[in-house]
Amino acid sequence: MTVLLLLAIGLLIGAVLGLTGAGGSVIAVPLLLVLLNLDPVSATGLALGVVAVSSLYGSVQRIRQREILWIPAILFGASGAIFAPMGRLLATQISPQALTAGFSALSLLIALRMLWQSIHDPQNSAVIRAGGGDSTNEALLCRFSDTQQFDWRFRCMAGLTSGGVLTGLLSGLFGVGGGFMIVPFLNQLNSVSMRSAVATSLVIITAISASGFAAHIAMYSTDWHQLLYLSIGGVGGMLLGSLLARWLAGVYLQRLFAIAILAMAALILVR
Repeated sequence: MTVLLLLAIGLLIGAVLGLTGAGGSVIAVPLLLVLLNLDPVSATGLALGVVAVSSLYGSVQRIRQREILWIPAILFGASGAIFAPMGRLLATQISPQALTAGFSALSLLIALRMLWQSIHDPQNSAVIRAGGGDSTNEALLCRFSDTQQFDWRFRCMAGLTSGGVLTGLLSGLFGVGGGFMIVPFLNQLNSVSMRSAVATSLVIITAISASGFAAHIAMYSTDWHQLLYLSIGGVGGMLLGSLLARWLAGVYLQRLFAIAILAMAALILVR
């Protein structure tokens, strides 16, 4: 029964990543806390592991399709990977109650942002993050030239690096992959399609989650059997989510996902 439960949780995590390019860990941590009765540190550590494996699978698929923006991926991913272990170390200095409350607060912010975007910016919300479409955001942080050469402006480099640092810290601290921050950052790039933003996000999530998980296993024991079954389910869910993204509509899916995040946050608070 436990094996089936682990596979089901992994499947859901991967499906969320496949559908939205983000949010897998925000779903994973509450499920691991409640259904498996894990402590917050173990739950966030396992979440980092399964998200790293699932995102790696998704990244390989996107590499084959040549959708990844490698310069932003390296800048954002490297800075995030450096700081993720620091976030994991910081988690050891915080009580389980405070860690749970902090995760719930972060989940609330993510859900409210998604709901706000679905209401006030439905054009971007209507594009399934894993399903393609172009971003029309004009508040540009970075630019590409007409020949698709990356513009190495200081503001762009600093923004991507700062975003990586913040995402890495939050990832290590709360066990989240950080896609909820990465995709909006990448959408500040000129002429970048949503498909490219998500593909690049998956590479960054892989680097940051893997770094955070490496720091976790250096400090704590890990149930590798649990991680194995979660990862098998996660890869299957990633494939399923990517396929379903072709038919599911964006605005209502985003609102449903935001409500699910709110429900998960409330669940772990009353646990």
